[in-house]
Amino acid sequence: MDVAQAIKSRQSCRQFSDKPVSLELVRKVLETARWSPSGSNVQPWHIDVMTGGVLQGLVDRVMAQDHLFPFGEGTEYPIHPPKMKEPYMTRRTECAADMYASVNITREDRDARIGQYAKNLEFFGAPVGFMFSIDRTMGQGHWADMGMLLQTIMLVARSEGLHTCPQQVWAMWHKTVTEYLKIPDSRMIFCGMGLGYMDEKHPINNWRTTRQEIDDFTSFSGFE
Repeated sequence: MDVAQAIKSRQSCRQFSDKPVSLELVRKVLETARWSPSGSNVQPWHIDVMTGGVLQGLVDRVMAQDHLFPFGEGTEYPIHPPKMKEPYMTRRTECAADMYASVNITREDRDARIGQYAKNLEFFGAPVGFMFSIDRTMGQGHWADMGMLLQTIMLVARSEGLHTCPQQVWAMWHKTVTEYLKIPDSRMIFCGMGLGYMDEKHPINNWRTTRQEIDDFTSFSGFE
């Protein structure tokens, strides 16, 4: 699989199969992804990789706090602006509407929506869960480094036949995650990610978000 194929076939997998992923394969993905770029090569990231009972233990702790759904424990950084303007708000709402429609959940069915939200906290059934944290002394400029690392991991995973789902929702459970994984106070939870093999038959994986055309977001200058 070339880079273009990896990019175009990558999607946020919201239902994984139960096929296990070996430590050898996870290490192979990370061995390549560790070459991800970062500003001045500071490499401000740390990854906790979980599977089996360790992964399930985190899921169980969070699911036991369902009285806090859907907002969790709050975040240490704003995932979205408090008043998102257009056209961003429309894109966000369309994404959510299409996702729920793919599994026949209506806007009025709050219980079903909460149930779908809860699958986030099960890593959508992924056999491997990543938790990404960043040194607190790093400013927002180095948060871009985290994005580049995540993208690199996701693309390398595709080249190995795997799928992923990056999950900002885990930032909303930073207290539980930090305590459970014994993450030092010097690091802040950035996000999580599920890794595994896609359940190809599940309808939630059979829809794709759209993208703008090039000329909608690009300005060209100086070309003849």
